[in-house]
Amino acid sequence: MTKIIIILLSILLVISIAVFSGCVEQRNATIVDDHSINISVLESTQELKKFSSTSEIRNFLKDAADSQQVDNSGFERMAKGEAFEMSPMVETMAEETAAVAVGAPVPSSAPVVQEASEYSTTNIQVENVDEADFVKNDGKYIYVLVQNKLLIVDSYPPENATILSETTIPGTPRNMFVNGNQLVVFSDDHHEVLFYPEYDFVPRTRYAQKTSTLIYDISDREKPVLASDYNLTGNYFQSRMIGNYVYFIVKDYVYHYNNFIDVPTIKHASEEILRPDVYYFDNPEQNYVFHTIASINLEDGDIRAKSFMMGYSDNLYVSENNIYITYRKNLPYRYYQQERKEEFYKIVVPLLPLDAQKKINAIKENNVSLHEKWDRISSVLKETYNRMDKKEKRDLFNRIRDAVGEYEEKILQERDQTIIQKIKINKGEIAYTGRGEVPGMLLNQFSMDEHDGYFRVATTSQFRTRNKGSIQFNNVYVMDSNLKITGSIEKIAFDEQIYSTRFMGERLYMVTFKRIDPLFVIDLSDPANPEILGKLKIPGFSDYLHPYDKNHIIGIGKETGTNRWGDVSIKGVKLALFNVSDVEKPEQVDKYEIGEAGTDSEALRDHKAFLFDKNRNLLVIPIREVKEGNRYDRNFDQRVWQGAYVFNVTSSGFKLRGTVTHVDYYEEEYYYWNSPYAVRRALYMDDVLYTISARKILMNNLEDVSMVNSIDLPFEEYNYRKYR
Repeated sequence: MTKIIIILLSILLVISIAVFSGCVEQRNATIVDDHSINISVLESTQELKKFSSTSEIRNFLKDAADSQQVDNSGFERMAKGEAFEMSPMVETMAEETAAVAVGAPVPSSAPVVQEASEYSTTNIQVENVDEADFVKNDGKYIYVLVQNKLLIVDSYPPENATILSETTIPGTPRNMFVNGNQLVVFSDDHHEVLFYPEYDFVPRTRYAQKTSTLIYDISDREKPVLASDYNLTGNYFQSRMIGNYVYFIVKDYVYHYNNFIDVPTIKHASEEILRPDVYYFDNPEQNYVFHTIASINLEDGDIRAKSFMMGYSDNLYVSENNIYITYRKNLPYRYYQQERKEEFYKIVVPLLPLDAQKKINAIKENNVSLHEKWDRISSVLKETYNRMDKKEKRDLFNRIRDAVGEYEEKILQERDQTIIQKIKINKGEIAYTGRGEVPGMLLNQFSMDEHDGYFRVATTSQFRTRNKGSIQFNNVYVMDSNLKITGSIEKIAFDEQIYSTRFMGERLYMVTFKRIDPLFVIDLSDPANPEILGKLKIPGFSDYLHPYDKNHIIGIGKETGTNRWGDVSIKGVKLALFNVSDVEKPEQVDKYEIGEAGTDSEALRDHKAFLFDKNRNLLVIPIREVKEGNRYDRNFDQRVWQGAYVFNVTSSGFKLRGTVTHVDYYEEEYYYWNSPYAVRRALYMDDVLYTISARKILMNNLEDVSMVNSIDLPFEEYNYRKYR
């Protein structure tokens, strides 16, 4: 018994010491009051600023990180550690070189060869602004990236088609441009970066991503020659080619560790030739990303670049004169802390009894710690509620809940913003122009358009409040050349979201969806007063809209139905043709459905997979078709078809010309979407249709889709997942 008592006393003693130690630690802690928070970090003018040194970048990141720190206890936040206690390593950043020429350009004039009189090109958004892809053609040759190889195929005439060359591309090639006798490939790769941590004598290694921009001389298609090899730190994002100028954007998360910060650099082979100026906007971000915009003049090899440090972007629009980069506006957590305090004092306190209001406002003005303030306010609230009966409390809480809900909805709408950064481009020059801001978020590049000096965007606003739950609606904004809003339509189609948009001159066609597919026709002829002219409600939705002519629109998406529980069920792929000549009453002229639930097409997500030519009444889309059958049948895979659908399309509707598949009957296990036999692109030269997969190029007659010829492409089976 004595032994048990001694053990219990020992345990109590240990607990007492621990509690006492905790109390001492709490009393000795430094309290953070309202004045210790750097409120300026919470404010944002989005003004463009330029870093003059890496130490400035480090200081900016330190301040930004401090603004993100959260301390719910009210005590001083813990030190960030030596990650931000950096000493200068490269204090002065190299000025952007006006133009750096490396490597002699190759002539762009092509030799005289037998080539098609008419041929298709990549489906692009903006006229004269080419978009890179992994398949290109010039009416004679097809250029295709398969795994880590560039293949050049002599494709015309089709009867004599043959592979001329295979060139191994370092890294993972993404896509390319062809400009006469020059071919530009963008490839993702990585490299080692050596740096010295502060007060350490041993260099450390960092494996960093880089984008290789490889320019090949293809004067001799049988022997492509690497003319220039540019390397830029970061991941390839997007690119455009305007005339002889290639513009590409590389994104790289800002890496800072100890005394080292990795700033964007451009190398030619292994030699550093350019360190772009770094600009930033004073908007606090969760993560900062270098967006380096580079241009290459393919005629003389000049390269220029500027880097902008901003939030993580997801959408890009490029016209002949401007680049628009968009990203969601972010606010640091300290902002939300301040907002909650403001909500309490502005919304909650005025609804309390007068005596409670006076006491709380007096406490608010006291110069005590945050914790002490809230402890005193809590006591006032407790005392106030204890004096009330059940009905009084219920009525008070309902009033407060309603008021807070309205306030939150207003604040959430104000905070739900997309930033638009505008950068002017002209013959390789890159110049920041300005910024704009619109409520909501953008779906993709087709949510944006530049027309007659105005920039138009379509957005979806989506947020959740405690009273109303999820709130969702859509908006259209027209902005002037300074990105100031001149006109808008807000709160379109409540509880729905944008699935596709297409700007055509002074019109916008917009599809939203929740249970049915409303197609909106919107007039933008008056930038100050955009107007909804008409709408059509039909089952299904369109993921991509493509103009047929000024009075007709083609949509590709999914058909929908209603299941036995009354919910929406997604069915197969649907092509729809809309007549919009009567803008107040648009109508669906025709539709064509393919497959059952699970049927898919790459054209739903990538417009470059969509081949259309009005003069030839031609429409081709890749399809993975799920045919009717029992999904749990062990032979279900044999009911999945992979290939391309070839249509005749007129203003009256669709008619199937035929289908093309690259899968032989004994290879039916290759039904899955990422199969190397999946048709991903289609093009034509004169009267021949070419369909391309990682395994083959098939050539078929355009009229009856009969086989003309085929070429097997080199493909390493074990490496199939690298196929892009």
